[in-house]
Amino acid sequence: MLREYWIYRTLKLLARQRVALVLQPGNVWVIERAIPETEHNSQNIKTCLMRGWIEVLHQSVPSGDLNPNGTLPTNDKLIERPIYRLTDSGWNAIHRTHVITILGVALTILGTVIALLGTHP
Repeated sequence: MLREYWIYRTLKLLARQRVALVLQPGNVWVIERAIPETEHNSQNIKTCLMRGWIEVLHQSVPSGDLNPNGTLPTNDKLIERPIYRLTDSGWNAIHRTHVITILGVALTILGTVIALLGTHP
């Protein structure tokens, strides 16, 4: 259960990323709230990809941290990594629409059973 929580948490972190600005020349995206590169995040992202919650938006995009003065790092400090986007299934997982639907169906069935039992003497 704890593992599922961390997968869900990584999915929410992916949803919070946003493009802050586009640097020129080169049309370089500066992404705010980017997910740190850790082994756990990598596993969680692959799990989300396997479940269909995310998909690859761009493959092999140069990535790295900006220098303290806000300039781009040199090319030897950049690594290639993909940029992901959430699918409709990913947004539904975040908003837990599946759980709400199941709960609604369960309450409907329970209400019907109670109504049928209440009509018999």
